[in-house]
Amino acid sequence: MTPEPLIRRIRVIVNPKSGFGASIGVVVSAVEAAWQKTGAEITYELSHDQADSRKKIQLAIQDRVDLVLVAGGDGMINTVGRELMGTDVAMGVLPCGSGNGFARHFGIPLQADKAAEALCGGQIKAIDVGVINDHPFFVTCGLAWDAALVRSFERSPVRGILPYVFAGMYELFDYTPCRFRVRVDGGDWEEMEDPMVFTMANLTQFGGGARIAPSAKEDDGFLELVVVTRAHAAKAAAALPRLFAGTIDQAPFVNTRRFRSLEVRREIAGVIQLDGELMPATDQVRVQVRPEALRVLMPR
Repeated sequence: MTPEPLIRRIRVIVNPKSGFGASIGVVVSAVEAAWQKTGAEITYELSHDQADSRKKIQLAIQDRVDLVLVAGGDGMINTVGRELMGTDVAMGVLPCGSGNGFARHFGIPLQADKAAEALCGGQIKAIDVGVINDHPFFVTCGLAWDAALVRSFERSPVRGILPYVFAGMYELFDYTPCRFRVRVDGGDWEEMEDPMVFTMANLTQFGGGARIAPSAKEDDGFLELVVVTRAHAAKAAAALPRLFAGTIDQAPFVNTRRFRSLEVRREIAGVIQLDGELMPATDQVRVQVRPEALRVLMPR
């Protein structure tokens, strides 16, 4: 059995603008308490915006740190993770976001002190990464209503799972679907009639405990496609508890597929969400999986 690599140098990057705000004092106390006996060298940085985060992660790589600890939400994880892809530097997460889909998938506690303690005794493992039009995502990516709800959520001055649910219900009635043409793993083109949900999942979670792809695995070399058409939108709304029970994939109106590559052509260029953040709209999309592209520190 290969021994776990020693973590000698740790860079902690804190996003004070995350869902519920990451207090630098709370983060420092949690990390120091967990790692104080390991002898690791720990340094701290505040993230001011995405560009600032990217620069600081690149500097961390140049400084040959062994681990970057991210105190933030899924959007911050995406910013940091894309810089660490393909490097020997591992990423750990102290969840401070609204949904914390990444942390929930890996069973990382949502309290900073407990998360730091769990990660200090954890293991490093390489996980798969999804890529949509050259943009990496680590949790989920959506092209339909599941993308539009992020647009509504971003307008809300309040963070948390309840505003996310309200945004979803608002967009459920306001969103106008269009026809999709898809090709899975280089096969034949297929017509999809007005998808309301069109989510590609690398991990199980939307966030907030809502498991959109309960069968998704982080290291199997596949992504999960989850589709619900407009004809079944009312049934999907009524089945909301299934999301939190982890049984949404068992509903007869939910179509799921595993894939390595996916091409999508939409009649209308719509918004795209990846890991809870919006990216520019486009009518043609290509999604691929990159196996074991990111090293992650996770609880045992």
